[in-house]
Order: sequence, then C-alpha cells, then structure tokens
Amino acid sequence: IFIIFFLQVLLPNAPTMKYKEYEKSVRIEEIDGAKLVKNVAQNMEEIFRKKAEATRRLVEAAEEAHLQHEENPDLQYEYFNAVLINEVDEDGNSVELGGEFLLEPNDHFNNLSVNLSLSVVQVPTNMYNKDPDIVNGVYWSEALNKVFVDNFKRDPTLIWQYFGSAKGFFRQYPGVKWHPDEHGVIAFDCRNRKWYIQAATSPKDVVILVDVSGSMKGLRLTIARQTVASILDTLGDDDFFNIIAYNQEIHYVEPCLNGTLVQADSTNKDHFKEHLDKLFAKGIGLLGNALTEAFTILNEVGEDYQNSCSQAIMLITDGATQMYDDVFAKYNWPERKVRIFPYLIGRESAFADNLKWMACANKGYFSQISTLADVQENVMRYLHVMSRPKVIDHEHDTVWTEAYVDSAVSINNHNVLCLYSICILYRNVQCEP
Repeated sequence: IFIIFFLQVLLPNAPTMKYKEYEKSVRIEEIDGAKLVKNVAQNMEEIFRKKAEATRRLVEAAEEAHLQHEENPDLQYEYFNAVLINEVDEDGNSVELGGEFLLEPNDHFNNLSVNLSLSVVQVPTNMYNKDPDIVNGVYWSEALNKVFVDNFKRDPTLIWQYFGSAKGFFRQYPGVKWHPDEHGVIAFDCRNRKWYIQAATSPKDVVILVDVSGSMKGLRLTIARQTVASILDTLGDDDFFNIIAYNQEIHYVEPCLNGTLVQADSTNKDHFKEHLDKLFAKGIGLLGNALTEAFTILNEVGEDYQNSCSQAIMLITDGATQMYDDVFAKYNWPERKVRIFPYLIGRESAFADNLKWMACANKGYFSQISTLADVQENVMRYLHVMSRPKVIDHEHDTVWTEAYVDSAVSINNHNVLCLYSICILYRNVQCEP
C-alpha cells in the first residue's frame, strides 16, 4: 500500500513596482545567521514531522482495514470513479460508477472544484474498473476517507493526499473530477510514478536480454520492444541498467556502453528507447552466451561499485530449448543473488516450462505476453517479487522523494507542482524471499 502527500507550491505574481519605488521604506538589519538557520531547521522539522504523522495514520488505518477484509470475488460495490462522477446517460441518469458528487471551488486547492468529505478513485484506462481485485481493494480502502478528512483538519497546510495500490487503482483526496485527453483516455498509472517505484523496491542493477533471433520477426519483435520500454519505465534514478540483444552473437543496444551499467535517469532511458527501433531479427538465439554476459556484468559491477541492494536479469524471448542450469550453477548458485524474470513472447507455450523453471530456480517470476495490451500489467509483476525481502522483514519505509513537477497529472487542465512528497510502503504479501 502506497500513500503519498503532495504539497503544492503557489508562486506569487512578480511585483510590478521597481526597486527604487520601495527604496525609501527599505532598512538594513543585522541578523544572527546561526539563529536564523536554527529557526528554519526547526520549522522544517515540524513541517515534515506533521506530514509523516499524517502518513502513518493512513498506513495504520489501511493495515487494519485490509486485515479485517475478506476477499470476495463476487463483491459488487459502487464507488466514485474520478472520470465518471457527475456524468449522465442519454436518459439523464447517472452512469455506472458515477453518481452525484458534490464539488465546490476551494481557494486552498487553487480554486479547483473539490469535495472535502470524500475521495475519488482513478483506474488506469487499460484496466477493467469492475475487476474483482479492483473492487475489493476500493471497498476496504474506503476506510481511509475519514483519516483523509481528519488529517486535513489536524494540519490545514496539507493539500493532496493520495493512496496508490499495487492493484493499479489510485485514491485521491479531496475528491476531484478527472478529464480524459483528446483521445478519450487517461494514461496515468500510479505504479509508473517515481514515488511508487522508489518505495516499491530497493535500488537495483538490471540487465535486459532481448532475443533477436529469426523467430522473433514481426509482431513478436514489436511486443519485445514495448516490453523493454515498459521495464525501463519502472526504473528510477537509484537504479542502473543495460540492454543486450542476442542471437548467435551479443549486441549491446548502445555499443559505447559495453560491459557496464548506466544510471536509469530519464536521459539515459530515452536514449536507449530510441535505439530499440534499430533491433531486427535474424539468425539463431544462443541464450547461454547472453546469460553468461549478463552475469559477468552484474558480478563485476557488484564487486567494484555495489550500486544496489538487488540484481536482476530480464529475459525477453519466444522460447528456450534448455534450462541452462550449468550457467546458473556457475554464476548464481547457491546464493541466487540475481533474480531471473523471463517474459515469454507469443501465444505458444512449447518452451514455457523451461522458462518457468529458470524463474523458480532463481527467485524470479515468469510471465507470458501475447499481445501489446498485455505488456504493462505483466511487466509490473516483477516489482512485487523484488519487494519480498522487505515484506518478510515487515519494514515500513518512509521515503522522501525529490521535488518534481508531475506534468503527467493534469486535473481540470491544472498541473500540480509538488514541493515534496511522502511515500510509505506497507506490504502485506506473505511469501518466500
């Protein structure tokens, strides 16, 4: 469970009067610098303390609500969908998951029309908004509404309070209507945001292996490219990566970066994405050589720099004719420090068992991707696996993210400018490390 708070910064209009017009009223005072810094530090400490306390109250409420809830695959529950509220059909009746939702302009929220009593739920366009997992999660997370309201009463400097679920839905307080873009969709998915990724896993080193043998021609290669791009979207500034295409030879997507890892900042990720279009399929796939190259990079980087807390190999292929246990025995067993995440491209399952075995034998996860629509949801699953060690340790991490403008989130055509955000991650999955 992920909770984030955004503090919006409103910049005053620049003064129109020139300095000389103020000169007569200006005076010089001697200031104790040490005292000033101490006061600023105390004020900042109090601000952050209040925000952290508000977040912890939400975490405790979420834990209790989830504990008391029993999953029901047949659960029917009408909730306020952020896109559908106050929408009506041809007969003037409220649409399903819409309903009448009171919205009033509020100066505290940049004069946006909001509801200070209730939150709304946003579901990504590529997900079914009445999926049983979504409905169950929305149902028990309704308990957060009263905590949202209480937090705002305790600390009026709060602005937006958010809850992001691993299931994909996003709860926002105060409630506000979301508007689709010109194509009628909302691309926002909370699980792709930096704050979610930063809280979901520890810093990690990732090598992505892409099969470009002859069998990967056409749609399979298109799906493979999209899968790589989606994996890159899940990496943040604390992560390091490289991409290797393989057939009977090893081809680094960026030849200038052979044998190393680069920081997963936006510039590097965009650069690698541009190179994905240059991949073409031919020849035969020698996966053993590619795995050896990936393990060599991770082992050398791990010894020299210790960039991260965890390491992974993402394998994107349409099949594996063997299990390559000799490679794993040489480089990864018995410690199994590197997790293997195979993504089987295509509808055929002839080699699925070999890939499943690789995942299970190396603490990873197997996924099959048949269409472009399957890509994002299947890619996201590895994040849950990478977080397992913290699940078992019952860690409640408070993560303070960098300041940034989230231009992807536009509410009533107003972009939200964030001074800081708090992410606390609560994991309730019980599984092996």
